[in-house]
Amino acid sequence: MTVPATEFLNPVNTQTWANGRHLVRCLKVIQETRDVRTYCFSMQHPVLFFFKPGQFVTLELEIDDEQVMRSYTISSAPSIPYSFSITVKRVAGGRVSNWLHDNLKEGALVAVHGPVGQFNCIDHPADKVLFLSGGVGITPVMSMARWLFNINSEVDMVFAHSAQTPSDIIYRAELDYMSTRIENFKLHLISERSETGQIWGGYRGFLTREMLQLMAPDFMDREVFCCGPDPYMTAVRQILTSAGFDFTHYHEESFGATPTADIATAEDHAAQALEREEESVTGEGHWVTFLDSGKSVQVMEGTTLHEAAASTDLNIAKACGMGICGTCRVRVLSGEVDMQHNGGISEEEIEEGYVLSCCTIVVGDVQIKY
Repeated sequence: MTVPATEFLNPVNTQTWANGRHLVRCLKVIQETRDVRTYCFSMQHPVLFFFKPGQFVTLELEIDDEQVMRSYTISSAPSIPYSFSITVKRVAGGRVSNWLHDNLKEGALVAVHGPVGQFNCIDHPADKVLFLSGGVGITPVMSMARWLFNINSEVDMVFAHSAQTPSDIIYRAELDYMSTRIENFKLHLISERSETGQIWGGYRGFLTREMLQLMAPDFMDREVFCCGPDPYMTAVRQILTSAGFDFTHYHEESFGATPTADIATAEDHAAQALEREEESVTGEGHWVTFLDSGKSVQVMEGTTLHEAAASTDLNIAKACGMGICGTCRVRVLSGEVDMQHNGGISEEEIEEGYVLSCCTIVVGDVQIKY
């Protein structure tokens, strides 16, 4: 049933989006490039989708009779608040991206979790910003640029995007439009190569320090937001490091392959946990009780809540496993735990007793509502 616009937009009936699980309907599918599509979502009843530009949602999908969770940045801006969009690139061998391209149609219902994420321009305000992106990594910085454009912000923006070919530039028409409408949005496009018959007058190859100097001579004084494939972000960090950039003003999207430093830390934590286990074979450990399920298990100190649940055959849904996406949120009713998250939970939720089970370790006996 279609809701009349007058009723849909009635402020009295409007609700506000909050972090959690929501069922949304796909309203529109837009073919951005040959292998990139934008999916636009809304709810049947009026909801204001407020989020910080750059944040993401986690889709809850059923693929081959299996629940699959995958996080995607919101590519739209909260300045258009009654819907939100994600932009997905079809990746060779990518289970979720290929499923979305082949199966998600207009009218389909999808469960989403969020919004969450520390990579956003609201928490890091600045008078001058530099948006750097590669490939589909354009989505979070596009959300930021759209937001600043739509609210008529006076923030000085330099937007530099790298793509494989001119036809692979996502949102190209919109970017051109934005660059011609306001003086405080400077657009620079880089194409790795051009294909037969393509005319290209922009930068060619890969982003270099010399290119960056031409695009934004004052890049050392700007707040930098970067997102793209790991090799791209590694190159950007190397360029900025060689220039002596102050990295307190550098922000990058956390999704993608786990950074080497994080892998090393995780391995170190695992080794420490093994040592504790070997030293405490005869110890009693701590009890973790899942009240809703009526299950309890005794675990060694340092075990994550997610591991404790799995040992009782309870499956707490998770996506990132790094405390980023917020999917594995549970509520601690009593007991001692230690959470080290990466932005997947809000301070308000923490005050209410919620934790992310993937990055919360047991310190004492604990009772969980699950």
